[in-house]
Amino acid sequence: MPSTIEWTDETWNPVTGCKRVSPGCDHCYMFTLYPRLKGMGVAGYSTSPDDVTLIPERLNIPYTWKKPRHVFVNSMSDVFHNRIPFDFIYRIFKVMQEASYNHGHVFQVLTKRPGRAVAWWRTYENAFPDGWPPGVWIGTSVENQKYAPRLTVLARLPAAIRFVSAEPLLEQVDLMPWLENGELHWVIVGGESGLGARPMEINWVRCLRDQSVNSSVPFFLKQLGGSRNKQSGDTAVIDGRQWREMPISE
Repeated sequence: MPSTIEWTDETWNPVTGCKRVSPGCDHCYMFTLYPRLKGMGVAGYSTSPDDVTLIPERLNIPYTWKKPRHVFVNSMSDVFHNRIPFDFIYRIFKVMQEASYNHGHVFQVLTKRPGRAVAWWRTYENAFPDGWPPGVWIGTSVENQKYAPRLTVLARLPAAIRFVSAEPLLEQVDLMPWLENGELHWVIVGGESGLGARPMEINWVRCLRDQSVNSSVPFFLKQLGGSRNKQSGDTAVIDGRQWREMPISE
């Protein structure tokens, strides 16, 4: 379905449900939206947000989109959650491979479990004789310096575009070790929003912007965050300008 997430056009959820694994998950929007969707009787939301539900009937949806678009995969889950079978992940990847090749879509996979992503790829890479599908970007979340090593694990995946989502950004983070050696190709930053949102300092954003610019890596400021107004879109401004840079797909 069309997305209000600033760095994508569409969301595609062949899986729903997830589990919190680090501080960035504390106020995850999925846990707020899930009960509403359950109350509306939407398929895939009949149990608990902590349960993982596979929805195979949604796998073919990308084939119906004829106009090329950026697609955030599993915005209501994590493709590499440990309760998603490897064979189902393979089916997701085959759809992404075919739909990107035939329709020009770009699929954006964001995970907090890059280790399982690596384990899956090492198991299934022979099923992709041409290598990692070029239309599939892979990213991980880094909310503070403690979780920056996720990027070292992510770098083991041979994707053309590897990215980081520093959202919610909870402290100043140094990404230079991964930017300098070419392991990161896109940096997204955002403050937390909604009830109980933890504040993000502008200098943390400036620091990541400067790291990205100095490394010639696209930088995208999604939102400044806030409990009442998340300060996105035209109001996501630092030092007098917006930052909405995107990688260029081959």
